[in-house]
Amino acid sequence: MRELEGLDLLEFDGMLSEDERMVRDTARDWVADRVLPSIERWAWDCHFPRELVPELGALGLLGAPYSEFGLPGVNSVAYGLINRELERGDSGLRSFVSVQTSLVMYPILQWGSPEQRERWIPVLGSGEAVGCFGLTEPDFGSNPGGMRTRAARDGSDWVLNGAKAWITNGSIADVAVVWARTEAGVQGFLVERGTPGFSAVEHQGKYSLRASVTSQLVLEDCRLPADALLPGTVGLKNALACLNQARYGIAWGALGSAMATFAAALDYAKTRVQFRGRPIAAHQIQQQKLVWMYNEILKGQLLALQMGRLKDRGALRHEAVSLGKRNNVWVARECAKLAREIHGANGIVSEYPIMRHLMNLETVYTYEGTHDIHTLVLGQYLTGIPAFDPAE
Repeated sequence: MRELEGLDLLEFDGMLSEDERMVRDTARDWVADRVLPSIERWAWDCHFPRELVPELGALGLLGAPYSEFGLPGVNSVAYGLINRELERGDSGLRSFVSVQTSLVMYPILQWGSPEQRERWIPVLGSGEAVGCFGLTEPDFGSNPGGMRTRAARDGSDWVLNGAKAWITNGSIADVAVVWARTEAGVQGFLVERGTPGFSAVEHQGKYSLRASVTSQLVLEDCRLPADALLPGTVGLKNALACLNQARYGIAWGALGSAMATFAAALDYAKTRVQFRGRPIAAHQIQQQKLVWMYNEILKGQLLALQMGRLKDRGALRHEAVSLGKRNNVWVARECAKLAREIHGANGIVSEYPIMRHLMNLETVYTYEGTHDIHTLVLGQYLTGIPAFDPAE
């Protein structure tokens, strides 16, 4: 699991600081030791390894970019590298950390009350508690502005009604950040497990992200106290800001999946003997596939690195995040497809990681803004003309 198996023509490793390399190696070694030996079985059994969550917390991999409450406070590049190494293991593992960090801890830190921050951030950062993010609805994915979930005042309480779909961590979460329409616009609420009127049901029949928990949230006259509101939320823009944080991690994470399938394909091509006793890596068509994968991974790394440097300077535009998410997930998806071709029939069996990554990437290609939606975001940036309804 060394850097591109030692094939670092652009000396990417030298562009990183010592601290960034240390964080990367910590995550990489943990994935190699605790995830890779079991991930195929977990995915086959649709098992999320909840037992690993406290380990993630102990290593400082939950809430890593934040410094409050004793959290590590690593820079954006180091956090990106964490996501990359986690997704080398499995997209579901990276999704868990991304949701916990960017979609749950981030809004609580940004717009929560002091009491909400003090209650939830330490336990979410340690892995003692799990969170989820409830924005997407059964009829509104790419158009969150169409949400139907409502929150109405009843005395000093709030009463929520609605449903959310495709929610990572939903049925194992101790707290859900739920977005609902109020008279003041879209606002966020903290809904705790066990609250009357709140339930979560796992989505069944997934072929993708099988080692991840994906649920539907149901709110039926769910009564919350006044202090469940995230007081700093004032519109849909707050929820979208959370997604932007998560997309940054995805742009890095997808490269980890691409590296995993590339490394497997390169090894397989060099050892699989076919036709006159030669490895299939000796054939031009297989070399072309390997070169394409390698070429695009190198470019994707430079894109992600520059995003991280800009983010640390406070200069990363949301359109640049769309560019990174769109490009690097597409690259990872194409790498998995090419690796599947190189492996032939062996590409579909769990002895190799190819099909698991390929199936996972079908979800990553879609969530946190589909490939097409990010295309339109960039189209608007270039032309100044929106091709879809503007967000609230």
